Amino acid sequence: MPRSSATSPQLMRRMNATLVARFALRAEEFTAADVMAATDLTRATVLGVCADLVAAGWLEERADSRAAGLTSKGRPARRYRLRREVGVLVGLDADEHHYIVRVTDVRGGALAETTTAVDSRTIGPVGRAETARAAIRETLADAGRAPDEILLTVVGIPAPAGPSGDSPAGEGGYWPLMNAHFVDELEGRVIVENDANLATLAESAASDDGLGDNVATLLADERFGAGLIVDGRLLRGPRGGAGEMRFLRLIFDEDHASDGLGALARHWAREALRGSGAPSSLRDLDVVEPSDVLRAARDGDPLASDIVLRLGARIARIAFALTSLLDVEKVVVAGDLSGELDDVLRVARELLASDYPPPIPALEASALGGDAIIAGAIERALAEVHEDPLAFL
Repeated sequence: MPRSSATSPQLMRRMNATLVARFALRAEEFTAADVMAATDLTRATVLGVCADLVAAGWLEERADSRAAGLTSKGRPARRYRLRREVGVLVGLDADEHHYIVRVTDVRGGALAETTTAVDSRTIGPVGRAETARAAIRETLADAGRAPDEILLTVVGIPAPAGPSGDSPAGEGGYWPLMNAHFVDELEGRVIVENDANLATLAESAASDDGLGDNVATLLADERFGAGLIVDGRLLRGPRGGAGEMRFLRLIFDEDHASDGLGALARHWAREALRGSGAPSSLRDLDVVEPSDVLRAARDGDPLASDIVLRLGARIARIAFALTSLLDVEKVVVAGDLSGELDDVLRVARELLASDYPPPIPALEASALGGDAIIAGAIERALAEVHEDPLAFL
């Protein structure tokens, strides 16, 4: 009778090696006894797997416990740890206007980070790919590492990304421009993911109790996009389009229907300053940016305060739409502006409570702000490595 593939020696050895490699990713240094206490593996199995992982370059053997001064009698225990040279992870927040690159070790410890301005409309997809390669190489150099040490690069883009990392045609060519064929154009193994999905992963990891099983993380700076957790699962869709906010054009019949809070604050401020002679501290500024509007509103500026009311009404309506469609219980507003949105969210909460029928979602500002996407890229990379560490040997 043929042996079941589920119990074949090769499969069992791989499963055992995966257990030890996952343990090594969590521990600074460890002995066979440490692994045995955390798994059902025998001492002989652990030592055999560790020898294999040392030979493969994943682990290195350290001074034994006696030499390290940890024991004084009995057989000295062999000690192991991950090799520094095992490789690095790269996260890339590939925004339309800037790139953030973060390089970490395989436990997520930051080694280097750079930010690069990008004029995507001018340089096109070819230029975006070239700029990304250069930015990654620069950040690797800052970390003292080389391109051939990259285990995995995760790229967050303001566009849907399907299972193969491609983006569908749409939005007047905006989605393909944002993607720039990163899977093929960057060195090594690459995953391309929607930026709001990555922000959702990061927000969930940063929360002590988790975000919850039904949550929308709303990127709300220049364009609205949402990462959606429904029944405990991150929604993506066959083309990666879950969370794209194109339905806003049906809700808001205007040219700026899909604009985020930052873009709206900028546009409405400029429109109001041109359209009336009302006094405002914003008139003293050469260029009015979203933070200027929010700051002026906090200081009692009437023109800016009116814009905050409009922004709050916009968020309330979007949050209610998300709850109506997906029954989410909470909406987390993320992005660079999230730390400045207290007044906007207060208005939105009041409107949800007074003008909309229950159930209504809770509204929160992001704990991570503008760091959410790049943090999510590293979180996704860590999850991939922990899921199947042997795939990266």
